[in-house]
Amino acid sequence: MKLGARMLKTGLAVAISLYIATLVGIPTPIFAGIAAVFAVQPSIYRSFQSIVEQIQANIIGAVTAIIIVLTLGNDPFVIGFTTILVIGMCIKLNMNQSTMMLSVVAVIAIMESTEMEFITFAMMRFSSLTLGILAAFVVNLFFLPPKYETKLFQKIDRTTSDILQWLRVTTRHLSDEPALKGEIERIQDEIRYIDQTYIFYAEERTYLKKNQYSKARKLIVFRQLIACTKKSFDVLKAFNRLDEKIESIPKKFQDALVQELDKVIHSHEKLILSSMGRIRKDHKETLRLISEPDLLRLVETLIHVYQDEDGADRLILLPLASQLMEYHHELKHLRRLLKSYQQYHQDEQLTIASENKNRGRD
Repeated sequence: MKLGARMLKTGLAVAISLYIATLVGIPTPIFAGIAAVFAVQPSIYRSFQSIVEQIQANIIGAVTAIIIVLTLGNDPFVIGFTTILVIGMCIKLNMNQSTMMLSVVAVIAIMESTEMEFITFAMMRFSSLTLGILAAFVVNLFFLPPKYETKLFQKIDRTTSDILQWLRVTTRHLSDEPALKGEIERIQDEIRYIDQTYIFYAEERTYLKKNQYSKARKLIVFRQLIACTKKSFDVLKAFNRLDEKIESIPKKFQDALVQELDKVIHSHEKLILSSMGRIRKDHKETLRLISEPDLLRLVETLIHVYQDEDGADRLILLPLASQLMEYHHELKHLRRLLKSYQQYHQDEQLTIASENKNRGRD
């Protein structure tokens, strides 16, 4: 198991909130730690975005609990009714699940039976929860700020490499079906993670206008890198679905299919290496395809193979050819973007950390 930055931040936030709560003499510091667990966020932007909502939820839970205790008491069924009421209020205000849980913790903490004067007791519990929220915010702000640009590029690189390796194996009918099925499910999860990381990166705020323009350009490049990765995955799934059909078609077309796909894969690999700065910028073929795929010829060959046949099998492989053409189109768009980026913004580089560093998720 790898410890991600978010795990470390959660532990640190809990420790700090408990220490400060004990230091200032709050009788039940444990609630500060509980609040800190719910308040830790995956990015600095979301910390700023959520702290007001978290304090609002804390206030809603505390005020509702105080009113209910003063009017109806703190019978267990009353506490349950208050919990339902507070959750309904949070849903009405479109609060997220972790924020709703903070309001529920506030209800339970304040409605507990006590021998102290109730208002004083409620204020102490409210203060403890607020302390936990603030401790989590400070930790999010200063401790291990996430580097989503680096994470995003590394994840795109590794996922794309896995897809292209499986494409090469599958087109030559060497893949193990159960293993490929498991890999497809894993890659789907990786692509969802890439999409989430892209959102986190897009949410990160830059305050200098020059940096804002630079980040906007990087976001465009990343978005196209992700589009190419997704399209290559679509091609892999199409090959997996049609593997038996491909084995039954003429050898000539099989060879043409493998040859054209190898050209597209090579183009994709070369663009990834170029975006990573691993190809010399003064090399005249940095962003040119060594051998341009002729996918139109592939489609014509496919139609010629099945032109004398009737039934569904006649056009069953055309969707695969269409996927290949869309894949190639996305790569051509990526090539234009990278060429422009490298030509006009040579002082800007995509941030890539060493592959040997910790790859744990946040």
